[in-house]
Amino acid sequence: MACTRPPSAPRSAISNVNETSVFLEWIPPADTGGRKDVSYYIACKKCNSHSGLCEACGGHVRYLPQQTGLKNTSVMMVDLLAHTNYTFEIEAVNGVSDQNPGARQFVSVNVTTNQAAPSPVSSVKKGKITKNSISLSWQEPDRPNGIILEYEIKYFEKDQETSYTIIKSKETTITADGLKPGSAYVFQIRARTAAGYGGFSRRFEFETSPVSVAASRDQSQIPIIVVSVTVGVILLAVVIGFLLSGRRCGYSKAKQDPEEEKMHFHNGHIKLPGVRTYIDPHTYEDPNQAVHEFAKEIEASCITIERVIGAGEFGEVCSGRLKLQGKREFPVAIKTLKVGYTEKQRRDFLGEASIMGQFDHPNIIHLEGVVTKSKPVMIVTEYMENGSLDTFLKKNDGQFTVIQLVGMLRGIASGMKYLSDMGYVHRDLAARNILINSNLVCKVSDFGLSRVLEDDPEAAYTTRGGKIPIRWTAPEAIAFRKFTSASDVWSYGIVMWEVMSYGERPYWEMTNQDVIKAVEEGYRLPSPMDCPAALYQLMLDCWQKDRNSRPKFDEIVSMLDKLIRNPSSLKTLVNASSRVSNLLVEHSPVGSGAYRSVGEWLEAIKMGRYTEIFMENGYSSMDAVAQVTLEDLRRLGVTLVGHQKKIMNSLQEMKVQLVNGMVPL
Repeated sequence: MACTRPPSAPRSAISNVNETSVFLEWIPPADTGGRKDVSYYIACKKCNSHSGLCEACGGHVRYLPQQTGLKNTSVMMVDLLAHTNYTFEIEAVNGVSDQNPGARQFVSVNVTTNQAAPSPVSSVKKGKITKNSISLSWQEPDRPNGIILEYEIKYFEKDQETSYTIIKSKETTITADGLKPGSAYVFQIRARTAAGYGGFSRRFEFETSPVSVAASRDQSQIPIIVVSVTVGVILLAVVIGFLLSGRRCGYSKAKQDPEEEKMHFHNGHIKLPGVRTYIDPHTYEDPNQAVHEFAKEIEASCITIERVIGAGEFGEVCSGRLKLQGKREFPVAIKTLKVGYTEKQRRDFLGEASIMGQFDHPNIIHLEGVVTKSKPVMIVTEYMENGSLDTFLKKNDGQFTVIQLVGMLRGIASGMKYLSDMGYVHRDLAARNILINSNLVCKVSDFGLSRVLEDDPEAAYTTRGGKIPIRWTAPEAIAFRKFTSASDVWSYGIVMWEVMSYGERPYWEMTNQDVIKAVEEGYRLPSPMDCPAALYQLMLDCWQKDRNSRPKFDEIVSMLDKLIRNPSSLKTLVNASSRVSNLLVEHSPVGSGAYRSVGEWLEAIKMGRYTEIFMENGYSSMDAVAQVTLEDLRRLGVTLVGHQKKIMNSLQEMKVQLVNGMVPL
């Protein structure tokens, strides 16, 4: 027999990074050395980006399925460090490789891991326990993978897992109140960094102190009362249901909500003649059928991924180029589905493409196609150079004319009119979900609300389960989950406010619960600084409590068109003194408890250079400062727009603190 030899190096190695995991794939070597016993070995090196020196990764890295003796041409490394440079060397070996005196033959891949969610909290200690409360403390996770922003504590009565409570804390201690005496409760804790939440800790069980015998005798009556009330409610519901079903049999269509009727037809795939309607992909028995019906399949070889530009719910978002046959190469955005996905994740990921593929409008993000026949699975859309609208506005604070801002708003309203006409309710309209290109054209994006909001930091738990973005959502949608085009109009009003305030956070630092209560009691966001009165009035119209009183999107587009054609109508600004009038709940001094002096306040907002000017002009107390208007600032010589905004916004936030106390409005 001819002598055999070691194999050549593997070929075309590619990597896929998912937080602190790396998936490698490669093609077998061109020369197997005349033997069939080829296997693969992975060498892992951690490299310092400054010195260029590399060292072995160590034993904390796990290889799936294994590091040596690999028979298949792929491997996954997990438990890597976040934000770290790694070099992986993939070597093919066979039965005579050990006899080879020459240099190793390998292919290397350089990767940088992403920021990762923190590891689970490993130990929780109980503190003070009473009959109605349990105090807990814990240690920071072993691998925080970044700065811990907050902890989420989930707890429930033992064997009552479906009814749980969530507490959020920036500290490593909490006290759970309002518990039942002598009852066992289960606690789980997870940490959040900028990369998102880590996994929940294991379950920790603690018990409240028992109540006295006399008290327990009184308490024993409560379950009887609760059961009686529950039975009564059930009976009442049955009677009402029977009556309603009887009326429904009589086809009393006058009572049926037109939005519900419209959605019924759409979900049933009944298209109205001459009208293009949106079809919910979830109504398909096979979700893959919906993807192939509404999205074009693209060959992976047509796509060139250039760089990572962000993180999505299911993987990374990249920029790259697409070259289709017979067409010139052009830039695209590419969403990738991370390795190790479940079938449900794949279905949800492609569900957004099934929705997007039904839309064709200059102010809706355009779907180029999907890659489903090879890995990674991808969604390819047009590339928007300036990214999300909220970030873009913050970076360019005060740089645009009012007409340019109104043009942006007009584009968003036009896209929403199209969606509304199609019968599609967005449910998560916000500046962060609007993309903007180099020509300042705004396009509505992000059509995956049902999945995205589960991990969205802007979302909040509601009484009916699930999550919704409270600050952007209409009161009826929060209270009754009644999402319609009218609730999208409310959200559009918030987007208008975001645009005119250059990406400021709606309701500032008020908590979600305070926002719900304040809005319910009639509070509305004040006009942004230098906002035309006509635009602020349109915002207030969008925030009408009665959803039937809000303007339709076609009316909004028409109104904005009139303002653009008649720019002089935008010159009348909202009166500076009335901008914060609906923030004031009584004439008590504002801010006196927050800052001890005018100087301390100005220093806190990095405007200390104006302390002397304020004092010389009689503004020597926080009570006096609370009455300052924009005209007063100009008179004092505060001429820079950015400084004016900073001071006026700080005053507004101090006034909002009064609302935070939930004094009746």
